[in-house]
Amino acid sequence: MSKKSGTISYRCNKCGYTQPRWLGRCPECGEWNSLEEIIIDKNAVTPAGRGSEAVEKQKPVKLQSVSAQENSRLITGISEFDRVLGGGAAKRSAILLGGEPGIGKSTLLLQTASSIATQNTAKKDNILYISGEESAAQIKERAERLNLDCKNINILCTSRLEDSLDALDSLNPDFVIIDSIQTIYSAEAGIIPGTVNQLKYCANEFVSWVKERDSVLIMTAHVTKEGAIAGPKSLEHLVDTVISFERNTDDIRFLHAQKNRFGSVDEIGIFSMSEKGLEPVIDPTSLFLTKRKENQPAGVACTPVFEGSRVFLVEIQALTVPAKASISRIYSEKIDSGRVARVAAVIEKRCGICFSDQDIYVNVAGGIKLSESAIDAALAAALYSARTDIAIKNGTAVFGELSLAGEIRPVTKTKQRIKAAESLGFTQILSPSDDTTAGISDIKTLIKTIFR
Repeated sequence: MSKKSGTISYRCNKCGYTQPRWLGRCPECGEWNSLEEIIIDKNAVTPAGRGSEAVEKQKPVKLQSVSAQENSRLITGISEFDRVLGGGAAKRSAILLGGEPGIGKSTLLLQTASSIATQNTAKKDNILYISGEESAAQIKERAERLNLDCKNINILCTSRLEDSLDALDSLNPDFVIIDSIQTIYSAEAGIIPGTVNQLKYCANEFVSWVKERDSVLIMTAHVTKEGAIAGPKSLEHLVDTVISFERNTDDIRFLHAQKNRFGSVDEIGIFSMSEKGLEPVIDPTSLFLTKRKENQPAGVACTPVFEGSRVFLVEIQALTVPAKASISRIYSEKIDSGRVARVAAVIEKRCGICFSDQDIYVNVAGGIKLSESAIDAALAAALYSARTDIAIKNGTAVFGELSLAGEIRPVTKTKQRIKAAESLGFTQILSPSDDTTAGISDIKTLIKTIFR
């Protein structure tokens, strides 16, 4: 008679003898107090292997008795990728990488796999690349084109979940790539890949596997037209880190974390696409500034912004034109349109410049998205310059938070911002209440100081 799934039995931790009730002494080996409670579960997934019926019953333990993991991060060797991950990929973690088609997700992960395989040459079979979209020949061709070392990289081209799990169990790799999770399917959840049930079921199987081993799992995912990761929102809750891969109109790629249980979400990684693949931009301080031989045009203001631990000098561009309809509109992708409307309303109220009959266009040179409040003062200067058609003097940088009362409020890390601006040749740096700069207390003082 077969045992009922979910029943409790007792197993000796010395010899493995199992019986239905607890005894003080094991009848098989004679060891005292060695019988432990286990659960009979035919669908169990255990660290020893999938499909084991006997699973140890989990019991609570004192948090103080748990030892923290040492060397708990896997360094990828790609500086900008490690920066976004928080100093490397945490072991026993699952990472979800989303980006539009053709942006370079597969290229980035293949370069990462090659870098890790080169660092850890002592262990063979330490990388497993599971591809459900490309053939092995296509991946090998890309590796040769990028001149990558792929000696310790194992490739598996399949869409079946069962084949992938069998390969994981046999190789037990340190680094696993699933490209992409939308192409993986299991007969247990149907035969059509990409459905909600398939995504949740397959992702949960991969995450369960990596949580029991000192490995790192990265899954790529498709994105919608709005740029969000396609599929159920629960997919993002299953993983530890969600990374977005974006690009501007040029060859610059931006990598930033939307969720990170093991690091900050403020860091941003910057890559440039070349014939050799994705190359980290080591010093992006002046990457977002437009180089001009002549004076800058009206509607342009420069400001230092913090992204994680680094300061960038960025150029905010504004344009105002008479509204073509009875209602004015704001067109802004890189800065929240609500922030633009608020800053324009403060200028209109405190300085008497009308924006209610104007269509407002706002852009950031280089395509980087800005969200911190320190850009308010520069945005106000750019809007005023665009509306009056008076250009801001070259070498001027401004930062500060703008309140509804028209006050320019202090922001964090003022000294670092000023130092970064001075290193790039800015001679007039306007910030609120700072002894080393021309202090500006409100929007009127800002306008008078910049435009005389």
